[in-house]
Amino acid sequence: MPRKQVELTGILAAVPTPFTADGSAVDEAALAALVDRLVAAGVHGLVPCGTTGEFTSLSPEEHRRVIELYVSAAAGRVPVVAGVGSMTTAGAIDLVQHAERVGADAVMLVPPFYDPLDLATLKVFLAEVAAATSLSIVYYNVPGATGIRLDADQVAELGAIDGVDYLKDTSGDAVALTDLIVSRGADIKAFNGWDTLTFAGIALGAEASVWGVAGIVPEQAVALWDTLAVKGDLVAAREQWRDLWALSSYLESISYVSGVKTALELVGHPVGPTRAPVQPLSAEQRAGLVAVLEPFMTKEA
Repeated sequence: MPRKQVELTGILAAVPTPFTADGSAVDEAALAALVDRLVAAGVHGLVPCGTTGEFTSLSPEEHRRVIELYVSAAAGRVPVVAGVGSMTTAGAIDLVQHAERVGADAVMLVPPFYDPLDLATLKVFLAEVAAATSLSIVYYNVPGATGIRLDADQVAELGAIDGVDYLKDTSGDAVALTDLIVSRGADIKAFNGWDTLTFAGIALGAEASVWGVAGIVPEQAVALWDTLAVKGDLVAAREQWRDLWALSSYLESISYVSGVKTALELVGHPVGPTRAPVQPLSAEQRAGLVAVLEPFMTKEA
């Protein structure tokens, strides 16, 4: 099947799903406002319905609607990589084909979770989903959620499947990420998806980074990309990374989605609560988040 051509590069913001105050529905106005803010700040793409987007808390109808809303709000200004995942191949194909129908530019596909697939079964799954769409697939490598742990050799094998062109690596394995970026770019294009490895991934030459922090402080995230990837100014990029590292590291130490949504509230762009069973941050955690956000608030002021 001919593939839709899309260039995924730069800062791809892993975006939340805004909810109304009681968490009962998607806040469509807040979602559109978030997209406008991120596009104006210069982000290079949007990745809804991933971990940051709380996709497991969405009903099937909401999942489809959120993808539609992000595509509509982006209005072709930046690519939208729709997060999809299901416990069955048929369910994954249904979501992928919906994303294609509503205009997504690519899909980020997480394999079935709970009962980890072996490598051979994973390959069959990916091949069957890829054959059902003309969109490029970003394989979402998140072993902490799926239980599927692949080394660099095995990940590179996935790139031989027609349509599996990219990898979002959320393994946290810096050695494997280095191997993939430095040695296996001809097999599959690896993007870092572990916040605290963002600097390392970009410095190694990753063509993009999928980053939740970019949804909170997009100007600073884009500035880091420009300084490190475009200008190659390592010294200046290290200074920019200092505060971004602190924020990234703190978010990884608490409930990530609660942290992202609380941070957006603190910077003046609220997107509502998380859905249970995810809980709000404690007073102590919130205070810690205020502290790591303070440098960004000062810069904005």
